[in-house]
Amino acid sequence: MSEWTVHGARPVYSSPWVSLDLVAVEPPGRERYEHHLIKLAPVAAVVLINDADEVLLMWRHRFATDTWSWEIPSGIVEEGEDLAAAAAREVLEETGYCVSAKSLERLAYNQPIGGMCTAEHTVFLARDGVRVADPVDTHEADAIEWRPLDQIQRMIDDREIVAGVAVTGLLQLLARRPR
Repeated sequence: MSEWTVHGARPVYSSPWVSLDLVAVEPPGRERYEHHLIKLAPVAAVVLINDADEVLLMWRHRFATDTWSWEIPSGIVEEGEDLAAAAAREVLEETGYCVSAKSLERLAYNQPIGGMCTAEHTVFLARDGVRVADPVDTHEADAIEWRPLDQIQRMIDDREIVAGVAVTGLLQLLARRPR
């Protein structure tokens, strides 16, 4: 199969966080039509693990899906910001833990809605977290806890962890563990 032809786009809505375009596309062997394209800023996230083999998680409510679940620190990469620097900034703002952007290891990359969205998520692994302050973004979590890595697969299976960026990063960490 070959690439789709893009004939142009027209903006429908735009804000600092999201924009929506209608894009005129033509799949191979098909007629041209308008397809929705959601444009989102890239997201950087961190799986922070400690020496006791525990992962730092945040318990929070997501109004869009009306769900409660455990998540990893993550957020939008600001214009011109380095991915690792954004990831380290998000950890500090959301949890009060400081991690070195230079010591972050890339753990996972995904495009969660590739068929209609430009979203790109990069997850890093950090092992050097030090609590230095209270979280600045106090609205981000109702609880921040260290949870044993051995519980993570069960938590995903039981839908206690559902956010795509968290599931992706945590499953990658579990897949890379020595058996």
